[in-house]
Amino acid sequence: MNYRHAFHAGNHADVLKHLILCRLIALLSRKEAPFAYLDSHAGVGLYDLAGDQASRTGEWLEGIARLWQAEDVPDQLLDYLEVVRAMNPDGVLRHYPGSPELVRLLSREQDRLQLNEKHPEDGRLLKENMAGDRRVAVHLGEGWHVPRALLPTREKRVLLLIDPPFEKADELERCVQSLNEAIGRMRQAVVAIWYPIKALDQLKRFYRDLEKSAAPKLLRVELYVQSTDEAQRLNGSGLVISNPPWGLEEELRQLLPWLAERLAQGQGGWRLDWLIEEKAPG
Repeated sequence: MNYRHAFHAGNHADVLKHLILCRLIALLSRKEAPFAYLDSHAGVGLYDLAGDQASRTGEWLEGIARLWQAEDVPDQLLDYLEVVRAMNPDGVLRHYPGSPELVRLLSREQDRLQLNEKHPEDGRLLKENMAGDRRVAVHLGEGWHVPRALLPTREKRVLLLIDPPFEKADELERCVQSLNEAIGRMRQAVVAIWYPIKALDQLKRFYRDLEKSAAPKLLRVELYVQSTDEAQRLNGSGLVISNPPWGLEEELRQLLPWLAERLAQGQGGWRLDWLIEEKAPG
Protein backbone atom coordinates (compact mmCIF):
# COMPACT_ATOMS: atom_id res chain seq x y z
CA MET A 1 0.00 0.00 0.00
CA ASN A 2 1.68 3.20 -1.19
CA TYR A 3 -1.12 5.76 -1.01
CA ARG A 4 -0.46 8.78 1.21
CA HIS A 5 -3.37 11.17 1.56
CA ALA A 6 -1.11 14.10 2.43
CA PHE A 7 -0.50 14.67 -1.30
CA HIS A 8 -4.23 15.39 -1.76
CA ALA A 9 -5.19 16.98 1.57
CA GLY A 10 -7.62 19.86 1.26
CA ASN A 11 -8.43 19.36 -2.43
CA HIS A 12 -11.96 19.67 -3.85
CA ALA A 13 -12.72 16.03 -3.07
CA ASP A 14 -11.66 16.50 0.56
CA VAL A 15 -13.86 19.59 0.80
CA LEU A 16 -16.96 17.68 -0.34
CA LYS A 17 -16.23 14.67 1.86
CA HIS A 18 -15.43 16.68 4.96
CA LEU A 19 -18.29 19.09 4.53
CA ILE A 20 -20.80 16.24 4.30
CA LEU A 21 -19.14 14.50 7.23
CA CYS A 22 -19.55 17.65 9.32
CA ARG A 23 -23.23 17.84 8.39
CA LEU A 24 -23.72 14.20 9.34
CA ILE A 25 -22.13 14.83 12.74
CA ALA A 26 -24.27 17.93 13.28
CA LEU A 27 -27.49 16.12 12.40
CA LEU A 28 -26.65 13.07 14.51
CA SER A 29 -25.84 15.37 17.43
CA ARG A 30 -29.40 16.72 17.50
CA LYS A 31 -30.31 13.67 19.60
CA GLU A 32 -28.73 13.26 23.02
CA ALA A 33 -28.04 9.54 22.58
CA PRO A 34 -24.37 8.78 21.83
CA PHE A 35 -23.10 7.57 18.47
CA ALA A 36 -19.96 5.75 17.40
CA TYR A 37 -17.85 6.93 14.49
CA LEU A 38 -15.90 4.31 12.55
CA ASP A 39 -13.31 5.18 9.90
CA SER A 40 -11.99 2.32 7.77
CA HIS A 41 -9.10 4.17 6.07
CA ALA A 42 -8.46 7.05 8.44
CA GLY A 43 -5.14 8.54 7.29
CA VAL A 44 -3.11 10.55 9.80
CA GLY A 45 -5.83 12.98 10.92
CA LEU A 46 -3.81 16.21 10.55
CA TYR A 47 -2.06 17.65 7.51
CA ASP A 48 0.55 20.34 6.88
CA LEU A 49 -0.30 22.06 3.60
CA ALA A 50 3.17 23.60 3.53
CA GLY A 51 4.79 20.20 4.05
CA ASP A 52 6.69 18.29 1.39
CA GLN A 53 3.81 16.09 0.20
CA ALA A 54 0.98 18.64 0.03
CA SER A 55 3.19 21.38 -1.41
CA ARG A 56 4.35 19.09 -4.22
CA THR A 57 0.84 18.86 -5.67
CA GLY A 58 -0.74 22.09 -4.42
CA GLU A 59 -4.18 20.50 -4.82
CA TRP A 60 -5.48 22.36 -1.78
CA LEU A 61 -5.20 25.64 -3.70
CA GLU A 62 -8.19 24.53 -5.80
CA GLY A 63 -10.05 23.26 -2.75
CA ILE A 64 -10.06 24.61 0.80
CA ALA A 65 -8.06 27.72 -0.24
CA ARG A 66 -11.05 28.86 -2.30
CA LEU A 67 -13.45 28.59 0.64
CA TRP A 68 -11.87 29.41 3.93
CA GLN A 69 -11.90 33.20 3.52
CA ALA A 70 -15.02 33.32 1.34
CA GLU A 71 -17.80 35.76 2.14
CA ASP A 72 -21.53 34.98 2.11
CA VAL A 73 -20.81 31.39 3.10
CA PRO A 74 -23.90 29.17 3.52
CA ASP A 75 -24.65 28.25 7.12
CA GLN A 76 -24.03 24.58 6.37
CA LEU A 77 -20.31 25.30 5.93
CA LEU A 78 -19.76 27.09 9.21
CA ASP A 79 -18.87 24.11 11.43
CA TYR A 80 -16.34 22.90 8.87
CA LEU A 81 -14.75 26.30 8.27
CA GLU A 82 -14.61 27.13 11.98
CA VAL A 83 -12.47 24.03 12.57
CA VAL A 84 -10.10 24.99 9.74
CA ARG A 85 -9.85 28.60 10.92
CA ALA A 86 -9.21 27.53 14.52
CA MET A 87 -6.28 25.43 13.28
CA ASN A 88 -4.83 28.50 11.53
CA PRO A 89 -5.28 31.33 14.06
CA ASP A 90 -2.73 33.60 12.38
CA GLY A 91 -4.88 33.78 9.25
CA VAL A 92 -2.42 31.86 7.06
CA LEU A 93 -3.82 28.60 5.72
CA ARG A 94 -1.29 25.90 6.54
CA HIS A 95 -2.92 23.19 8.70
CA TYR A 96 -5.82 21.06 7.54
CA PRO A 97 -7.88 18.46 9.45
CA GLY A 98 -8.50 14.98 8.13
CA SER A 99 -11.74 13.15 8.84
CA PRO A 100 -10.63 11.85 12.27
CA GLU A 101 -9.74 15.31 13.55
CA LEU A 102 -12.94 16.87 12.23
CA VAL A 103 -15.05 14.26 13.98
CA ARG A 104 -12.96 14.41 17.15
CA LEU A 105 -13.48 18.17 17.42
CA LEU A 106 -17.15 18.23 16.45
CA SER A 107 -18.39 15.18 18.35
CA ARG A 108 -19.46 15.19 21.99
CA GLU A 109 -18.19 13.75 25.27
CA GLN A 110 -20.59 10.79 25.04
CA ASP A 111 -19.58 9.85 21.49
CA ARG A 112 -16.79 7.40 20.59
CA LEU A 113 -14.33 7.15 17.68
CA GLN A 114 -12.84 3.95 16.28
CA LEU A 115 -10.20 4.76 13.67
CA ASN A 116 -8.37 2.31 11.43
CA GLU A 117 -5.30 2.93 9.30
CA LYS A 118 -3.36 0.13 7.57
CA HIS A 119 -0.31 2.11 6.39
CA PRO A 120 2.27 1.59 9.18
CA GLU A 121 3.77 5.09 9.15
CA ASP A 122 0.40 6.81 8.83
CA GLY A 123 -0.98 4.59 11.57
CA ARG A 124 1.81 5.67 13.91
CA LEU A 125 1.17 9.34 13.12
CA LEU A 126 -2.58 8.86 13.62
CA LYS A 127 -1.95 7.42 17.09
CA GLU A 128 0.25 10.38 17.96
CA ASN A 129 -2.28 12.90 16.66
CA MET A 130 -5.17 11.31 18.54
CA ALA A 131 -3.26 10.74 21.79
CA GLY A 132 -4.85 12.17 24.89
CA ASP A 133 -8.49 11.77 23.86
CA ARG A 134 -9.91 8.82 25.75
CA ARG A 135 -12.87 8.60 23.36
CA VAL A 136 -10.59 7.59 20.48
CA ALA A 137 -9.25 4.12 19.71
CA VAL A 138 -6.81 3.60 16.83
CA HIS A 139 -6.50 0.25 15.04
CA LEU A 140 -3.77 -0.73 12.58
CA GLY A 141 -5.54 -3.46 10.63
CA GLU A 142 -7.06 -4.05 7.22
CA GLY A 143 -9.67 -1.39 6.51
CA TRP A 144 -11.98 -3.82 4.72
CA HIS A 145 -12.30 -5.83 7.95
CA VAL A 146 -13.75 -2.92 9.92
CA PRO A 147 -17.46 -3.79 9.50
CA ARG A 148 -17.05 -7.37 10.67
CA ALA A 149 -14.50 -6.47 13.36
CA LEU A 150 -16.17 -3.44 14.97
CA LEU A 151 -19.90 -3.84 14.29
CA PRO A 152 -22.29 -3.94 16.00
CA THR A 153 -21.24 -1.23 18.43
CA ARG A 154 -22.56 -0.82 21.95
CA GLU A 155 -24.01 2.49 20.79
CA LYS A 156 -27.35 2.16 19.01
CA ARG A 157 -26.24 4.72 16.40
CA VAL A 158 -23.15 4.48 14.23
CA LEU A 159 -21.57 6.43 11.39
CA LEU A 160 -19.09 4.49 9.26
CA LEU A 161 -16.88 6.25 6.71
CA ILE A 162 -15.41 4.05 3.97
CA ASP A 163 -12.74 6.02 2.10
CA PRO A 164 -10.18 3.66 0.54
CA PRO A 165 -7.16 4.75 -1.51
CA PHE A 166 -8.54 3.27 -4.78
CA GLU A 167 -5.18 1.82 -5.71
CA LYS A 168 -6.69 -1.50 -6.87
CA ALA A 169 -9.27 -2.26 -9.52
CA ASP A 170 -11.70 -4.07 -7.22
CA GLU A 171 -12.08 -1.39 -4.56
CA LEU A 172 -15.49 -0.15 -5.75
CA GLU A 173 -16.76 -3.71 -5.46
CA ARG A 174 -15.25 -4.01 -2.00
CA CYS A 175 -16.99 -0.78 -0.98
CA VAL A 176 -20.35 -2.35 -1.82
CA GLN A 177 -19.37 -5.53 0.01
CA SER A 178 -18.43 -3.52 3.11
CA LEU A 179 -21.72 -1.63 2.90
CA ASN A 180 -23.63 -4.92 2.84
CA GLU A 181 -21.61 -6.28 5.76
CA ALA A 182 -22.25 -3.12 7.80
CA ILE A 183 -25.99 -3.11 7.10
CA GLY A 184 -26.15 -6.82 7.85
CA ARG A 185 -24.70 -6.19 11.31
CA MET A 186 -26.48 -2.89 12.05
CA ARG A 187 -29.35 -2.20 9.68
CA GLN A 188 -29.71 1.37 10.98
CA ALA A 189 -26.04 2.23 10.37
CA VAL A 190 -25.25 5.43 8.53
CA VAL A 191 -22.59 4.34 6.04
CA ALA A 192 -20.85 6.96 3.87
CA ILE A 193 -18.72 5.74 0.97
CA TRP A 194 -16.45 8.25 -0.78
CA TYR A 195 -15.41 7.59 -4.38
CA PRO A 196 -13.44 9.44 -7.09
CA ILE A 197 -15.02 10.53 -10.37
CA LYS A 198 -13.00 10.71 -13.56
CA ALA A 199 -15.48 9.64 -16.25
CA LEU A 200 -19.05 8.89 -15.18
CA ASP A 201 -19.39 5.92 -17.53
CA GLN A 202 -16.69 4.15 -15.49
CA LEU A 203 -19.06 4.08 -12.52
CA LYS A 204 -22.07 2.39 -14.14
CA ARG A 205 -21.38 -1.02 -12.62
CA PHE A 206 -20.76 0.56 -9.22
CA TYR A 207 -24.13 2.29 -9.35
CA ARG A 208 -25.88 -0.96 -10.36
CA ASP A 209 -24.23 -2.84 -7.49
CA LEU A 210 -25.26 -0.14 -5.05
CA GLU A 211 -28.87 -0.27 -6.26
CA LYS A 212 -28.89 -4.00 -5.45
CA SER A 213 -27.23 -3.54 -2.06
CA ALA A 214 -28.79 -4.24 1.34
CA ALA A 215 -29.11 -0.55 2.26
CA PRO A 216 -32.66 0.39 3.29
CA LYS A 217 -32.18 3.73 1.53
CA LEU A 218 -29.19 5.21 -0.26
CA LEU A 219 -28.52 8.84 -1.17
CA ARG A 220 -26.03 9.74 -3.94
CA VAL A 221 -24.15 13.06 -3.78
CA GLU A 222 -21.71 14.12 -6.51
CA LEU A 223 -19.71 17.26 -7.22
CA TYR A 224 -17.93 17.87 -10.55
CA VAL A 225 -15.28 20.56 -10.92
CA GLN A 226 -14.86 20.02 -14.65
CA SER A 227 -16.23 17.90 -17.49
CA THR A 228 -16.54 14.19 -16.76
CA ASP A 229 -16.24 13.19 -20.42
CA GLU A 230 -12.56 12.36 -20.11
CA ALA A 231 -10.88 10.07 -17.60
CA GLN A 232 -7.45 11.66 -17.45
CA ARG A 233 -7.72 13.29 -14.03
CA LEU A 234 -9.91 13.65 -10.96
CA ASN A 235 -12.87 15.59 -12.36
CA GLY A 236 -15.06 15.23 -9.30
CA SER A 237 -16.01 13.01 -6.41
CA GLY A 238 -19.05 11.57 -4.74
CA LEU A 239 -20.48 9.99 -1.64
CA VAL A 240 -23.26 7.49 -1.25
CA ILE A 241 -24.88 7.52 2.18
CA SER A 242 -27.07 4.80 3.62
CA ASN A 243 -29.73 5.86 6.12
CA PRO A 244 -28.87 9.58 5.92
CA PRO A 245 -30.32 11.53 8.85
CA TRP A 246 -33.42 13.57 8.21
CA GLY A 247 -32.58 17.02 6.86
CA LEU A 248 -29.38 16.12 5.02
CA GLU A 249 -30.93 16.00 1.54
CA GLU A 250 -32.53 19.43 1.96
CA GLU A 251 -29.29 20.95 3.26
CA LEU A 252 -27.25 19.56 0.38
CA ARG A 253 -29.78 20.69 -2.21
CA GLN A 254 -29.24 24.24 -0.98
CA LEU A 255 -25.47 23.93 -0.64
CA LEU A 256 -24.29 22.04 -3.73
CA PRO A 257 -24.99 24.78 -6.32
CA TRP A 258 -22.92 27.27 -4.30
CA LEU A 259 -20.14 24.74 -3.80
CA ALA A 260 -20.05 23.74 -7.47
CA GLU A 261 -19.72 27.37 -8.51
CA ARG A 262 -16.94 28.05 -5.99
CA LEU A 263 -14.86 24.98 -6.80
CA ALA A 264 -15.37 24.81 -10.57
CA GLN A 265 -12.19 24.52 -12.64
CA GLY A 266 -14.10 24.32 -15.89
CA GLN A 267 -17.51 22.84 -16.59
CA GLY A 268 -18.59 22.09 -13.03
CA GLY A 269 -21.85 20.66 -11.75
CA TRP A 270 -23.51 18.46 -9.15
CA ARG A 271 -25.98 15.62 -8.66
CA LEU A 272 -28.18 14.66 -5.72
CA ASP A 273 -30.59 11.73 -5.97
CA TRP A 274 -31.67 8.45 -4.42
CA LEU A 275 -30.18 5.19 -5.63
CA ILE A 276 -32.49 3.39 -3.19
CA GLU A 277 -35.58 5.20 -2.02
CA GLU A 278 -37.11 4.37 1.33
CA LYS A 279 -39.91 1.89 1.00
CA ALA A 280 -43.36 3.02 2.11
CA PRO A 281 -44.75 1.18 5.17
CA GLY A 282 -46.83 -1.86 4.36
